[in-house]
Amino acid sequence: MIQTFAFYLFAVFTIASGAITIMARNPVHSVLWLILAFFNAAGLMVLVGAEFIAMLLVIVYVGAVAVLFLFVVMMLDIDFAELRAGFIKNFPLGMALALVLLAELVLGIGAYRAGALELGVPDGTAMAPVGESNIEAIGALMYGRYLFLFEAAGIILLVAMVGAIVLTHRPRTDVRGQNIAKQIARRPDEATVNVKPEIGKGVSL
Repeated sequence: MIQTFAFYLFAVFTIASGAITIMARNPVHSVLWLILAFFNAAGLMVLVGAEFIAMLLVIVYVGAVAVLFLFVVMMLDIDFAELRAGFIKNFPLGMALALVLLAELVLGIGAYRAGALELGVPDGTAMAPVGESNIEAIGALMYGRYLFLFEAAGIILLVAMVGAIVLTHRPRTDVRGQNIAKQIARRPDEATVNVKPEIGKGVSL
């Protein structure tokens, strides 16, 4: 009874917060509703026994991605009038894409029910050992059977991050460069200067 109530509670809040995320006028409010949707989706994952995915939703999506979105939205100077004008301008294109995706979804469901599509059947090789949790089983697969693929994915992400930094890095010309060797070799008599300013004229820097 409690599981059923929790399922409907999490499901309703997930759908409602996802809809409000799309319909909210303020981008900051949209990000906050998106975080609520992630938390409720994590609750649904816990109910089905996928605690590892629930942990990923909370740590990765809420703790990193959504917070990053929130910081970026709050730091940018967003013109809401221009944003709404762009939304109205691109509304026909968005509706066309939505109709295409809906047609693909209906076609896929129809093909599956007609028997034209056959989903893969687990062969039991990746089955979790008896007495181990999902996290332990996923860790054994990730760092055992799929170790090289996991390391390759990490290298690709690292190269992409370094490439993005190199492409976007621009040397600043409005800031004077810092000479560390000159600062270390500076003597005390060169660092400070004693002046006697006249009354009412202050100190010139």
